[in-house]
Amino acid sequence: MTQAPRKIIIDTDPGQDDAVAILLALASPEDLEVLGICAVAGNVPLPLTERNARIICELAGRPDMAVFAGCAAPLQRNLVTAEHVHGKTGLDGPQLREPTMALQPTHAVDFIIETLRREAPGTVTLCPLGPLTNIATAFLRAPDIIGRVQQIVLMGGAYFEVGNITPAAEFNIYVDPEAADIVFKSGVDLVVLPLDVTHKALTTRPRIEAFRSLGTEPGRMVAEWTDFFERYDMAKYGHDGAPLHDPCVIAWLIRPDLFTGRRINVEIETQSDLTLGMTVADWWGVTDRPANALFIGDVEAEGFYALLTERIARL
Repeated sequence: MTQAPRKIIIDTDPGQDDAVAILLALASPEDLEVLGICAVAGNVPLPLTERNARIICELAGRPDMAVFAGCAAPLQRNLVTAEHVHGKTGLDGPQLREPTMALQPTHAVDFIIETLRREAPGTVTLCPLGPLTNIATAFLRAPDIIGRVQQIVLMGGAYFEVGNITPAAEFNIYVDPEAADIVFKSGVDLVVLPLDVTHKALTTRPRIEAFRSLGTEPGRMVAEWTDFFERYDMAKYGHDGAPLHDPCVIAWLIRPDLFTGRRINVEIETQSDLTLGMTVADWWGVTDRPANALFIGDVEAEGFYALLTERIARL
């Protein structure tokens, strides 16, 4: 008996790697039913992230997909963005067409709350690819939905790879550490795909050329986005390619067998100037704090890129 596709809400701040994650999800209807896409401020401000989400849906041939704009700023802090990585639009690289599909009138937080109240308990998975502001706001506003979430599978945090926006913190968590703290303390079953795993899923020339040689518009766009995106990380880390962070979330949902990790305790630092936004991951079990997350540490990169290429070829 084939399993019904898993119902997901993608919460995202589209830069180039978010775009690839969304394309992967929309290309995998037998695995995932995308109920809606929520934009949040992060890599670039909200007017650009909601625009980018619509551009990506149209590229996937899904102008029918519901896209919602959410929170424009973190819960308690000024917004920090990452144009230095993603370019001024968030999707720099190829020429982008203005989207023609409409933005939904409903606020993303209201959509999350309404959807979790409407769907059967334990059937909707939240997939945050950016700062956790929308999710935390929904939890604060409607605590009754917390127990209805099936799982939260998120890209964020780091432990062995430490920080990519400060010496200690990964960008998504750092932008809104208070929101991350709420989510990590919520009691929802968490799967965390940190830099520790995404830095093992690096682009290479052959992997990028595999997208280009699909001969499709989505294939070309993914190749050009990864061409643009990788220049920053290659210069910074001295790697031969760049990590595709956010597609790891969608790939884990489709092929969890490609990944390995541990169930551990993860706490978010919200007080320290030095380590603000750090995901303090008890990988070695040195505290008695209860495990609250499956923290992923490794990925079979060849299988990951094979899955990406195969699915994006469908679009």
